[in-house]
Amino acid sequence: MTARLADIAAQAGVSEATVSRVLNGKPGVSATTRQSVLAALDVLGYERPVRLRQRSAGLVGLITPELENPIFPAFAQVIGQALTRQGYTPVLATQTPGGSTEDELTEMLVDRGVAGIIFVSGLHADTSADMQRYEQLRGQGVPFVLINGFSDKVQAPFISPDDRAAVDLAVTHLSALGHRRIGLALGPKRFVPVQRKIEGFVRSMQERLQLGPAEAEPFIQHSLYTLEGGQAAAGALIERGATAIVCASDMMALGAIRAARQRGLDVPGDVSVVGFDDSPLIAFTDPPLTTIRQPVTAMGQAAVRALLEEVGGTPAPHSEFVFHPELVVRGSTASAPRTTARIPKPSRAH
Repeated sequence: MTARLADIAAQAGVSEATVSRVLNGKPGVSATTRQSVLAALDVLGYERPVRLRQRSAGLVGLITPELENPIFPAFAQVIGQALTRQGYTPVLATQTPGGSTEDELTEMLVDRGVAGIIFVSGLHADTSADMQRYEQLRGQGVPFVLINGFSDKVQAPFISPDDRAAVDLAVTHLSALGHRRIGLALGPKRFVPVQRKIEGFVRSMQERLQLGPAEAEPFIQHSLYTLEGGQAAAGALIERGATAIVCASDMMALGAIRAARQRGLDVPGDVSVVGFDDSPLIAFTDPPLTTIRQPVTAMGQAAVRALLEEVGGTPAPHSEFVFHPELVVRGSTASAPRTTARIPKPSRAH
C-alpha cells in the first residue's frame, strides 16, 4: 500500500497524505487536487474505490424525513419534475420510523453513484446534530443542496422560506381581526425553522400588539410536527386563553382544529387557526384552512438549479437563498370573540 500511495502521489504531484485523504473521502482537499489524484489512479491502472468512481450523470438523490406530511411529496414532485426536464432521474429516499437514517440513505445513494443529493428538512436543520457529516460528503466529491434549515458550519447552497416573515404575516392578519391572545404551536426548539419562527413571533407581537417578550412567551408551545402534536399544543394554548393559534405546519393546524372542537369550540367563531405550508388538499378541509403558503415550486426549482450548477462544475454561492411566503386567507380565521369566558370542559364524545 505504501508503494502504491507513493506511485499515485508522484504521478499526481501531491503528498501521500493528500492521496490518502482523497482515497478515504476526507474533506480538506480541493476539487482540482482530487481530480489530479483520480486521474493518477486511472493512468497507473489502479481501480478507483467504489465511492470515487465516475458519478452517474443520470441519477440525483432526494432525501426527505417522511411522506405523511403532504408538504414533502409536494417538494418531491416539483424537484422530480425539474430534474426530469434536465435529463436526470430522481431517486427518492425517505426515512421511516425504525428504518434507515439520513446517514444510511446518504451512503446508499453515494454507493450508487448519484450525481448529487438534495436534502429536504434534514439534520442540517437540527442545531444539535453534527454537521461534520456534510463536510465528509463534500470530501467524497458529491454536490448537495439543503432545503429548510441553515447552518453556517456547512459549505453548501441553502434554500429556505422566510420563517420570520411568515409568522409576521399570520400575526398581522390575526391582530387585524382583533385577536390579542395569539398562540404559536411549533416543533422542537432545536430546529432552525422553529427558532426563526419564534423570533418572528416575538418581534411581531411586540410591533403589532405592543406585547413584550415576557408576555408573548407563555403563548409559545412546542410539540411535534404531527396532527397529534398540533392537537396537544393547541389544547395547552386554548387553556391559557388563546383566541387564535398560528401553527408551524398544516398538519399541526388540523390538530389544532380538532383540539378546539373537542372543547366544544367553533373554528373560527371561538378560535381562529392559521397553518403553514399550504399543502395540497388543505383548501378542502372543514373549514378550509387559512395558511402561510411556502413557495414550494420556486424553492424546489431553485434547489435543482443550484445543484446542477455544482454538478456542472460551476458551484453555486455557498449561501442561503430565502423565499418570501404568502398569506392565503380561507375559512379558519375570523374576528376575535367578544367574550373570553368560553372554554367548556373537554368533550368525551371525540
